[in-house]
Order: sequence, then C-alpha cells, then structure tokens
Amino acid sequence: MRPILLAALLAATSISSANAADILIHGGPIHTGVDAAPTAEAVLIRDDKILFVGALASAKAKAAKDARDIDLKGAAAYPGFVDAHAHLVGIGLRELTLNLDQTKSIAELVATVKAYAAAHPEGAIFGRGWIETHWPEKRFPTKADLDAAAPGRIVVLERSDGHASVASSAALAKAGVTATTAAPAGGQILKGPDGSPDGMLIDHAQSLVEGVIPPPSEALKREAVRKAGALYAARGWTGLDNMSVMGDDLALIRDEAAKGAFKIRVDNYMDPSGATEVLSKGPTSDATGLIRVRGIKLYMDGALGSRGAALLEPYSDAESLGLQLTPQDKGLALMKQAKAVGAQVAMHAIGDRGNRMTLDWFEQSLSGDTAARWRIEHSQIVADTDVPRFAKLGVIASMQPSHAIGDLYFAPARLGKARLHEGYRWNDFLKAGVVVAAGSDAPVEVGDPRIEFYAAVYRHSLTGFANEDWHLEEAVTRAQALKMLTLAPAYAVFREKELGTLEAGKKADVTAFDKDLMTVEPKAILTAQPVLTVVDGKVVFEK
Repeated sequence: MRPILLAALLAATSISSANAADILIHGGPIHTGVDAAPTAEAVLIRDDKILFVGALASAKAKAAKDARDIDLKGAAAYPGFVDAHAHLVGIGLRELTLNLDQTKSIAELVATVKAYAAAHPEGAIFGRGWIETHWPEKRFPTKADLDAAAPGRIVVLERSDGHASVASSAALAKAGVTATTAAPAGGQILKGPDGSPDGMLIDHAQSLVEGVIPPPSEALKREAVRKAGALYAARGWTGLDNMSVMGDDLALIRDEAAKGAFKIRVDNYMDPSGATEVLSKGPTSDATGLIRVRGIKLYMDGALGSRGAALLEPYSDAESLGLQLTPQDKGLALMKQAKAVGAQVAMHAIGDRGNRMTLDWFEQSLSGDTAARWRIEHSQIVADTDVPRFAKLGVIASMQPSHAIGDLYFAPARLGKARLHEGYRWNDFLKAGVVVAAGSDAPVEVGDPRIEFYAAVYRHSLTGFANEDWHLEEAVTRAQALKMLTLAPAYAVFREKELGTLEAGKKADVTAFDKDLMTVEPKAILTAQPVLTVVDGKVVFEK
C-alpha cells in the first residue's frame, strides 16, 4: 500500500504544480539586476515566486498549459522598483486636499488659495507642497499673502519638505502666537520688520499651530491609503519604505491590506509616538506578508531649503548653523531600545553636522555591530571624512536623487561653492562601498521612479539644466541606478535574498516601462510609461 500511496501523493503534487497560477513575461528586454546574467528573454512566475529566468523556449517548456502569457511588445521589464523613503498617508492626502506642488510663484499661491477658499467657504484651509526656491519673488510666503487670499480665514500651508509652514494672521491668533512667543527647541519663528511673527514657522515651531487645523478623519486617511497604493502601483512601484508612521495609520494600512484593498509592499519605520510595539517586539509582519514593521524614524536636523539642516560651519547666506531636532539623551535612549530588540533606526540627517552627529550616535549605540543596517535618511551634505564612516559602521545611505536636481538651484547660496562637493554624493558613497538605497521622499517630491532614475544617472533638472555647481561627476551608471532602486532597498529591509533581482526562487515583483530605461537618451526616461506592475506574483497594474 505504501508505494501506491506514495505514487498517488506524487501524482497529486504533479497535478497541483501543473495547475499552478503561472505568468510568462516576455517580448522585450528583461533586466534581471544580476551581474552575471544581466538580461534574459523571459521570466516565468508560479504563484508568488519566480520559477525561471532565461531563454523563452525554456520558459515555455516549464510553464503550465494555462499559463497567462504577457507579451511586453517591446517594453522593458526590471526587478520591482521600490521607493526607499516615502510617506504613504501623505501621498494619498496630497491627492485629496489642497496640493500646491505645481505652484510657480507667490502670486500663483495667492490665486490658488483664493480660488480654494471661494470653493470651500467654511472651515480652516490646509495645503501642502509649495517651495519658494524657483519663485520670481525670491522669498518665503508670509501671513500677509495668506490674508490677502483668504481674509479672516485660518490658513496653514506646509512647505514641500515638511520642515516649514506659513500661517495666516487668523491661524496665528487662534494658536496664540505673538511677538513675545518663544520658539520651541529645534524651531524658529520668523519675524517681520516690526518684530511680530511674519507667518513662517520652521521645523518644531510648526507645532504651535497644529491645533488650529482639524486632523484628517479616519475615513479620509483610509481613502488616502487606498489612493496612495493604487497611485504607486500605477507608477511602477512595487513597494515603499514608509517613514515616520503613526500608530493609528499603521493599523489602517494593515486593515486595508487584510481586506485586499492595498496590494503593494510597505516596510514601516514608526514615529516614536507609535513605536511601543516595535521597540518591545522588534520587527514584525502582517499575515499578508505585505505590511511589515522594521524600526523607528528619528530626526536629527531640519531641511536645507528652510535653513534647518545642521551645518558644521554657518550658512553662506545666513548667520545660522541650523537646528538639532532630537536631544542626544532622548535619541540615544531610543537607539538603545531599538538595538535590544533588533529594530532598525532610520535617522533623518541632511546637514554635514547632522550627519556627523548621527554617525557618532550610531557608533556609540551599535558598539561594533556592523550588521544592524541602521540608516541615515537623506544623507545630503556629508563631510569628506565622514563618507567612509558609513561603510565602516555598516550604515545605509537612504537618498533621494530628485532632491539634488531641485536643491542644486539654491544649494550654492546656502552652502557656498567650497562645500558644494559635499552634497548629494551618490557616486562617492558607492566608491566607498556604501549601500545607497534610493527613494523619493514623496509627498515632498512627486514620487515617480522615472524621475529618481533620471536624476541619478543624468543629474540635470527636469528641463535639462545643469552647471558646474551641480557636480555631474556624482551621477551614477544605469546599472548602479537600477540597483539603488531595486536591490539596495531590498537590502535596506533585510530582504535581498527574497527581492531586488529577477532570479529563480525569489518573490515575483516586476516593473515594466514601455521604454528601456537602460538605453534611451536621458530625457526619454521621463516619458517612459509604466505598463506592468507585479507584486507577489499578482498583477496589480497593467496598461
């Protein structure tokens, strides 16, 4: 009986395999991300795994008879692109509220707010996305601008980087912010010629007006989560590293994934206020395998544009060294807790002083452990002597290529020419053996893999501008850029054995564009259209 039973079991296994949910992808260049075999004719997926990568004839021979055949028709496929630094709920809310990311001047900002106020005559007005560095007025907006747009209304508009906001007179009055109000530690209240607040609040000073804008409802945030997931899948992202996550937002994301309403991968780094779970249990995953918690997100300093980044020497255009946002005793205590349970620490650091302090704190906390894969988010301005310390300490540089092609318009004024080589130094990091994981920081930036790839390999503005201040030697090769957006993000969340390349046995995450990003001229990268996104062996977007 036993041989017969064994034969029956083997037959059942064979039938099950033959009826597995196979997907055969072919018909265009397939870039595997594997150095030894960088291209292939076909990828065969079975269930949630890659079964075979190689010749089309061999893939067809291995495929089930009812395999779904996806002909790329000349489009190019890659390992799934992952945004290594983004803010999921913020991405969705940007699409659902007053979005100012295309505003080209203060005059346009005023007109936009005026139109929004007319269409929404009741309640406070909140918007996000403005950035003044390209504006012809060459200044921050003020409360006077908002008062002209919406007289008597409570208005708070957050800068694109999230490190500054402008508030109307009504908002300042509601919050009780006056000429005598002291700025909180790690914040600045900018003043007008008469000594009264001009409306601009930098970094922690934004907390002064938090209470005047009603927080988004659970229903709105739930809609934002779904919106962001669908938008990211449609752009070709198969996952993202979600930064500064609040506890209730994590619950929403988990719930939407459990319902099948959210279908891309998310690795979460919690805000300290919502970090109790991860600091007690360490990294975890939900039942779907899509939503994981990796660690905590901290802030060392502010942003370069609003002069909050902590610098070793004063700003070239202001008598300031920037801001330190996390006290050392608090930061080290949180790092000790994270280290004890194997949780990762992701620390925002932009200025050269901010990065040096972060490396110092990491070195003290890790005590020689180079395998913890702690991360410095942005790593924008880094002194020459600190670049090799990233590799020595095993620290990941989590960087956003699009920041460079926006910031380099104003970075010369902030830093001066002598320090510009410290900025956005992707190539220097790679030469030093540092793992560079690329992302977008959306909704600070658009959140588009094409823009991040273009910026990394070309280092020109979206209109094709660059000059000697932009240090084009820091651009990377296309193979390096592909790794920065695929394998490096996988490594950054301890999943390089499962994700990041197209290889048999790995999870089936695939991104395809109708143009080959590895060969087209740089400006054509920006017009490539996403045509296919596969996550865990499931098609989550197709065009």
